[in-house]
Amino acid sequence: MRDRLLTRWRGILLSLVGIVAIIWLAVTGQLGLYIHPRYYEFTVIMAVLAGVVVLAAFAIVPTATEADHDHEGHDHDHDHDHDHEIHDHDHEGHDHERGRRRDTVWAVAAGVVIAATVGALLIVPPSTLTTATVDQRDLNASAAVTDTSATETLVGSDTAAFTIKDWASLLRQGAGEDYFAGKSATLTGFVTPDPTDPDDVFYVARFAVTCCAVDAQPVGVPVYLPGWQDSYAVDTWVEASGTFGTNPSTSSSQPIVFEPADITPVDQPDEPYVY
Repeated sequence: MRDRLLTRWRGILLSLVGIVAIIWLAVTGQLGLYIHPRYYEFTVIMAVLAGVVVLAAFAIVPTATEADHDHEGHDHDHDHDHDHEIHDHDHEGHDHERGRRRDTVWAVAAGVVIAATVGALLIVPPSTLTTATVDQRDLNASAAVTDTSATETLVGSDTAAFTIKDWASLLRQGAGEDYFAGKSATLTGFVTPDPTDPDDVFYVARFAVTCCAVDAQPVGVPVYLPGWQDSYAVDTWVEASGTFGTNPSTSSSQPIVFEPADITPVDQPDEPYVY
């Protein structure tokens, strides 16, 4: 009975921690680090409803003391023979002691799990995805899904409103040097090295989110700047202004790169992802 109660209480407390974390992230404006903005309202409403259910569970789930009392009463109703009780007294004592030790182990384990969850969700500051995630996912893979009509729409659009995702899509779709000639842009993103030429080329990158951070895909624009590591650390955020041109690198797989006229370190924006 105690094992079942500990499991139920642990589940209720973990659920409560998760609900508090969601509401806290929403209030502090950091929920966008985990989900797409269009899901904010739905997520908060569901968290509030779940909170009501969890609070109701506190009133329904019995305490360990109540469970023990019921269990003892049940045992008392089945005591028929005094001699049999004397014979089994020591055995029951050993079982009771083992049960107490097991309950203690379960309680400590549950406490550790709950404390770790509180630390991960409520104490450790939330952070954005970084180059470590880029290394696990194909950079600009999501930019390749842009169909022909979407590419044509981008080509005919005002580039002043383009995001990194837009530029990455055009580069991935092979818009061509004629299109990029004379085009200027201002890009804001984090620094991540080009795996084919990390010495001379890095990407100004961001993550494109469709639903939540789990499905986030890295998109970026390659920047040609030999020795960039001396001035810009990986994962730091920068704002780069410049134009596009043919890639001078003989190692990089990117035919066209961004040629920066100015690069300025900046703070991570409030909304680090693109949608």
